[in-house]
Amino acid sequence: MIQEVIAYKNIVENIEGLIDNSPYKKNYIIEKIGIPSPTFYRKLKTQSFTPDEVLSIAKILSPEENYMLELKADIEQGKVEI
Repeated sequence: MIQEVIAYKNIVENIEGLIDNSPYKKNYIIEKIGIPSPTFYRKLKTQSFTPDEVLSIAKILSPEENYMLELKADIEQGKVEI
């Protein structure tokens, strides 16, 4: 559990760099996660995004990984239903 917390902390600390190095503009990310622009920049500066906001940003920054996770979850759900 400690490793997961450390990994999450590292992601939050590096999220600005991940956003800057992505092909997406910050305004696009702000629009997709649905928070006001001043709030986004304050949270970016203070590294205070909620876990749900970090997840939303991660889904935007890594759409292929998000698609694969959703696909695996759908396959597992299909197996359960059969």
